[in-house]
Amino acid sequence: MSTKGEAFAGLSVALVTPFADGQVDEQRLAEQVEFQVEAGTTCVCPVGTTGESPTLSHEEHERVISVVVEAAAGRIKVMAGTGSNSTDEALRLTRWAASAGADAALVVAPYYNKPNQEGMFAHFKALAEAVEIPICVYNIPGRTAKNIEPETIVRLAELPNITMVKEATGSMDQASHILAETNLTVLSGDDSMTLPLMAVGGRGVISVVGNIVPRDMIALTRAVDDGDLPTAIARHQKLFPLCRDLLSLDTNPIPIKAAMKLLGRDSGELRMPMTPLTAAAEAALRDTLVGYGLL
Repeated sequence: MSTKGEAFAGLSVALVTPFADGQVDEQRLAEQVEFQVEAGTTCVCPVGTTGESPTLSHEEHERVISVVVEAAAGRIKVMAGTGSNSTDEALRLTRWAASAGADAALVVAPYYNKPNQEGMFAHFKALAEAVEIPICVYNIPGRTAKNIEPETIVRLAELPNITMVKEATGSMDQASHILAETNLTVLSGDDSMTLPLMAVGGRGVISVVGNIVPRDMIALTRAVDDGDLPTAIARHQKLFPLCRDLLSLDTNPIPIKAAMKLLGRDSGELRMPMTPLTAAAEAALRDTLVGYGLL
């Protein structure tokens, strides 16, 4: 299957941003990239929701992208988060990511101000015309308060460097509409929806759980590509409790940072207003990690 952003098919990982005493821990961030390179991950996505981009300063945001691009050193693709509810700000961030060497930009729908569909189209069109790197439209109405309707995405697909959609609406009908009418590369924005989305033509996932079990997510996507449905189902069922907990015990990225702390791969430090898991939720997460075989 050939799609517009096929080079990004498979597993992309939404990286956490490690902190130490309130500052970005650049060494640990580089280690996270190395972990993904060794696993064979297709792409890493810094400064998205999982990377706590809302609480990073613009200088930190740019520095995180630079550290990840430098650590990747061309061995793994980098899709940098550059979205904003201000088109001018998104333009600046996207241009900066392109100049820093990012391979693509992950651009969330404008949030809070809730533009109409023509506003959505104009926003992404302005970005697409300003840069040459591929753009992934990130549609997550649960966070942005407004859906990018499939008809709008079909229009956006006509722009040469709008090549991907991170689909986090939870609607298989919406995904199917996009897949039927465009050649965009549709990537799941929810780990637990990876198998069903790929079953209707999606090409992979931008994953949170991939921070800790990238090889297992890669095995799932490859099983689907190979047409091995029994293996894909078995992988999905094993991964499901972990995927569920990382998005249901608390708001992302609180659970994934707690999991990485338990596994010795992150300090677990968050930025306010994000606060740590409760003791009960952490105990439940630990039980899931033990059940999975990670602890």
